[in-house]
Amino acid sequence: MAHLSLYRRLTVLLLCPLALVAALILGQSWFASRAAADRAFDRLLDAASLSIAEQVRWQQSRLWMDLPPSALEMLATDAEERVFYALYDAQGHFVTGNRTLPALPPPPSGQMSYADVDVGGLALRLGVRRSRLEGWDRSDRFEVRVAHSQEGRTALANRLFLASLLNVALIALLAMVVVLLSARFALEPLTRLRRAIRQRDPRTLAPLSLELPRELDELRQTLNELLARMRRVRANQERFIGDASHQLRTPLAGLSARAELALRQTDPAQWRSALDSMHAAAAQTARLAGQLLSLTRLNNPEAAPAHTPVDLCALAQRAVRSGFASFDRRGVDLGVETPAQAVVVAATAWQLEEALANLLENAALYGARRVTVSVLAGPPRLRVEDDGPGIPESQRLLVLRPFHRGREGGSGTGLGLAIVDSIARAHGCRLILADSDPAHPERPGLCITLTFPDAA
Repeated sequence: MAHLSLYRRLTVLLLCPLALVAALILGQSWFASRAAADRAFDRLLDAASLSIAEQVRWQQSRLWMDLPPSALEMLATDAEERVFYALYDAQGHFVTGNRTLPALPPPPSGQMSYADVDVGGLALRLGVRRSRLEGWDRSDRFEVRVAHSQEGRTALANRLFLASLLNVALIALLAMVVVLLSARFALEPLTRLRRAIRQRDPRTLAPLSLELPRELDELRQTLNELLARMRRVRANQERFIGDASHQLRTPLAGLSARAELALRQTDPAQWRSALDSMHAAAAQTARLAGQLLSLTRLNNPEAAPAHTPVDLCALAQRAVRSGFASFDRRGVDLGVETPAQAVVVAATAWQLEEALANLLENAALYGARRVTVSVLAGPPRLRVEDDGPGIPESQRLLVLRPFHRGREGGSGTGLGLAIVDSIARAHGCRLILADSDPAHPERPGLCITLTFPDAA
């Protein structure tokens, strides 16, 4: 039923039990019709046997009777049944009748006993009445046995069942119509909700406000919560786009201004100075664009690469080797400390490399003279320490936001720690910012630790 619509699924679930109930009612009607026909014709057998028993006399030292025509006519119906009767004395000897009929065991109460018998290949309904002669001189027992074929009672049972069948069919049809209409009306609020969602402007994220039943109202509230989250995401994206455009427009405008100024000069030394400035601005702009692309890719929920085993020791050593020459030219002492054994975590290698590169670059840009990358085990941790000016405790949550700089004197873009925070959340890591050397408040340094949940 997974491919069926909700309306068809509901109607099937309602109509199947209804059909089962109708079948049970028809079966009960069939047995009830048979029982009613048996009771009606058994009463006829009772009346016919009583009429015959009243005509039994003692005549010429034996039982005798003068059978009235009415006794058998009451058993005759339009079905043209065959009717048989017989009179037996107390010893079970046949006295008179139009056919010998079998005996039946006496009933626990009453004077009549009934049974379906087969006589000469003919199915008969047999009734046996036990009676006695009541007179001043004799009191002899006898049996009157009356039987007839079953065409009449079968026809009556069929007529009764047909009447019941018509009634049940009519009731079932009405019930089916009621079920279909009820299912349609019951699902009408869901139809209204579907139409309200379909007719909405794709650009709007306003909450839904239509009245719905309690079960669907919970769905409406869930949709409104989703729309609220989407509004917050869109607001963040718009703010991010505005900040990014501002951050990119400023260095590009500076590049244009420096180029225009250089074109007005004729001294090659001034051209060289302008080219140096333009090169530095272009490098900063390229780094900013790269960080913007990284942050956008990290915040995209559709781009969630699978985690693989990553050795933090090898990762830290590659990052230090890659940046050692650049840091050495700046006069920054870059080192690495790793344990003897490998520290493996489930992660995305390029994301951790991006995070570590941003941490190292931030440390160099904000005046650190010594930067140390450490890998610790139990639990797995990746730590970057420097001896720079550090970040005040009141600013440590703010610097995780895009384009927020901890210090105005630095030349960073304000995206490095935001990228690190996104990578930490993608890996379920705990990001901790603390002072490296609290004993020197003028240059406390900064210690950033990524604590992984478990080893791979």
